[in-house]
Amino acid sequence: MKLAAHLYYPGCLALERKRAAATALAAWQRPAGMRIRPPGRRWKPSEDRILLRLGDPARAAVDLDRTARSCAVRLWRLRTGLVALPPHEPDTPEEL
Repeated sequence: MKLAAHLYYPGCLALERKRAAATALAAWQRPAGMRIRPPGRRWKPSEDRILLRLGDPARAAVDLDRTARSCAVRLWRLRTGLVALPPHEPDTPEEL
């Protein structure tokens, strides 16, 4: 809302439909009963490694206490390079 007020200040040069949208946005107030969404849980490198090792979103969802959909999207992002792969950490004492 602050951004709209900054961009569409009184007397600015703007399209009327844009000015109307900014005015409507500035007048919006959160309804009393509307819940505020809690922040999402961040993915940890250790969770990424588990997900990549298992390769199965449904199985990983159980182990990571996440939804299968969340795991599927994260796995896709890791595999396509949209998210950096986690640094390698040794899984066994022999790798140390």
